[in-house]
Amino acid sequence: MPVPPRLPPDSLAFALAHAAPVIAGVMAGASLAAGALEAVPATARPAVQDIVYGTLRRHGEGDARLAPFLRHPPQPTIRALLLAALYRLATWTDAPHTVVDQAVEAAGQLEGGRYKGLVNGVLRNYLRQDEALCPVLDEAARLWHPAWWLEKLKHAYPDAWQDIVAAGNAAPPMSLRVNLRKLSRADYLSRLEAAGIAGRAVGTAGIRLVRPVPVNQLPGFTEGWVSVQDLGAQRAAELLDPAPGSHVLDACAAPGGKTAHLLERADLALTALDIDPDRCRQIEHNLTRLGLTARVRCGDASAPRAWGRQPTAFDAILADVPCSASGVVRRHPDAKWLRQPQDILRFAHTQRRILARLWSALRPGGKLLYATCSVFPEENGEQVAHFLARTADARLVDEERWLPGAEHDGFYYALLQKLV
Repeated sequence: MPVPPRLPPDSLAFALAHAAPVIAGVMAGASLAAGALEAVPATARPAVQDIVYGTLRRHGEGDARLAPFLRHPPQPTIRALLLAALYRLATWTDAPHTVVDQAVEAAGQLEGGRYKGLVNGVLRNYLRQDEALCPVLDEAARLWHPAWWLEKLKHAYPDAWQDIVAAGNAAPPMSLRVNLRKLSRADYLSRLEAAGIAGRAVGTAGIRLVRPVPVNQLPGFTEGWVSVQDLGAQRAAELLDPAPGSHVLDACAAPGGKTAHLLERADLALTALDIDPDRCRQIEHNLTRLGLTARVRCGDASAPRAWGRQPTAFDAILADVPCSASGVVRRHPDAKWLRQPQDILRFAHTQRRILARLWSALRPGGKLLYATCSVFPEENGEQVAHFLARTADARLVDEERWLPGAEHDGFYYALLQKLV
């Protein structure tokens, strides 16, 4: 729902009024797509994004804190505005009355302004609450994760589940991947220093920034010197490591970060495949910026005949399969609102189908890297174990599990080889 442009774009009220419909859309079942904030003026986008992502990360907590002050469930956009205001109250502890005033101003731009009084009353009562109205938060609300999600983590990682939860609730780190075809990492670190941006070398081509910055502040971003890519995601190209001249398939390739990394490391005959035409265009855009070339095809990785021709026998395949995104939930906080327990089995079924189809396109002696950004075993080790048990010509070469932490997101990798 568009917001009337009656508020100063640099005001908190403007940010809250634009964030609320996006948050309400996620709570109604819509994904937080890359273009969700495109209608917001560029100067205001960082503030709106902070409110949207911060509110969604606090899964369940806001509703629990609001409950004592609501007689009836509010209209969805107003509920989202109240949740956004509670997030801002939690992070602007020195200006609570300013937050309330600005939330009321935002309410005046939503739903015909009919709920200004409700927003004002609820938030002012919230600020005046006494001990009798302080709700006792259950574990799911305190830890900002659905209860079923927490139970799965406890079962899979009895000694590490709390660290995984904490990482999922934190703001993500910003890491870069230097395009070594254009310049060295040492050279790029010098250029960052000259621009006043602090960073340090990580991995083989990565740089971890001390603080995130907009990409338009990165030296040479438009010229393709560098890409934004999590350190854990950079591991995919390093593990698959196809030889120069290899025929390579990057299945489920969008937005193209791993595709580009493979091409930055070696000259390859690479096919990048994705099911979504818009995301295929995103792959092409990213490759153009980096000065790289691949054959981009739109099609379903689980149905090779839909690619437009019979699949060739590839020397190497990257199977970065659809998954729950439970390892990157701090970057995609809508996943905590949208996922349901049965979705994990649905993803596992899709992954199993894709893996079987791609295996048939791999030449004997070739390598396939199975990759997810999930921490749930059903999508990772259990999936690979099931595949190995029913595939006589497959052997496991390497396996890595990256749990989310301060330096990187959560990923799983299994490098498989087809026996000759």
